Amino acid sequence: MENALDPIEEITLMGPGPSCVDSSVLAALSKHTIGHLDPKFIGIMDAIKEQMKSLFHTDNQLTIPVSGTGSAGMETCFVNLVEKGDPVLILINGVFGMRMQDVATRLGAKVDTLNFEWGTPVVTEQVKQKLAEKSYIIVAVVHAETSTGVKNPVAEIGELLKGTDTLFLVDAVTSFGGMEIRLDDWGVDAIYSGTQKCLSCPPGLAPISFSDRAVAKVKARKTKVPNWYLDLTMIINYWEGTTRAYHHTAPINMLYGLYQALFLILEEGEDAVYRRHMENHRALVAGLDKLGISMLVDESCRLPMLNSVYIPDGADDAAVRSALLKEHKIEIGAGLGPLAGKIWRIGLMGHTARPENVEKLILALKAVL
Repeated sequence: MENALDPIEEITLMGPGPSCVDSSVLAALSKHTIGHLDPKFIGIMDAIKEQMKSLFHTDNQLTIPVSGTGSAGMETCFVNLVEKGDPVLILINGVFGMRMQDVATRLGAKVDTLNFEWGTPVVTEQVKQKLAEKSYIIVAVVHAETSTGVKNPVAEIGELLKGTDTLFLVDAVTSFGGMEIRLDDWGVDAIYSGTQKCLSCPPGLAPISFSDRAVAKVKARKTKVPNWYLDLTMIINYWEGTTRAYHHTAPINMLYGLYQALFLILEEGEDAVYRRHMENHRALVAGLDKLGISMLVDESCRLPMLNSVYIPDGADDAAVRSALLKEHKIEIGAGLGPLAGKIWRIGLMGHTARPENVEKLILALKAVL
């Protein structure tokens, strides 16, 4: 009988995620499975919490990985914090801001939006004007918009909300592990991410962190959290305290992998990791420029880990991506929404952000084009 797993070739993952995975993370995933209440595993859970708190720059006690991909992290934040009728403001300049709007609307929130042109950042002054018109329970924004490659001014938006009762919710799916995040300094009350981008761990977990104010909002709910699986009022009893209460069976080996991925980042050093992302981003931009390929996003707000580039005139979008994959074992991403067919999205995330990968892609693009 044929085995569908044989063979799976190694691909240089340079799309919007997942990213390449270090061999030590793959080795961690293959370690012996133990029970989800085993004292050894509880120790690993506690270590992961401290790693995440360090990388998020927060003292938040509720800092844990949720069982599920980054989208589960988004759902976790919204289903726990939003009740029917809550006024919520979503700042949108790409696909993932639109997903926030969709989820909040499904929960019965009264959702207002501020929309900005795709490929440009959220304008803080417009947010300030909107906040002067109305009070919100939650303001939500994407830190690193994966659909465009734009970095949004999270610290500046957080400054607008300091001293108010409004909770600040941030999507850090693409930014966490690739650029600095300072939850406590920026006044972020709830944040979610995913493992498959700059953390360079396979998809399957969603790091989240809730401030004390956010936890208080969850505990003061008038109605039950509408999603049992993501209900933090129960999950918290598994991740905290001396006696751990079973909620659901944790993805044990995935947590081994996350521990090792976080270990690698902290071992290399945050500053060194962020510098590596930026240096390889600049090398990519320079190499693409020589090929006549230009960037979508202005340099002032470009992400280092997700590069949106205009498809050159005369190039066939799908054919080029297919040739890169089949002939050169390199994956890059297509455009989404109004940018479909107009851009490619090139990821330099985590373990992928290395000079040899940049050089490999430039040479491959030159050959294919």
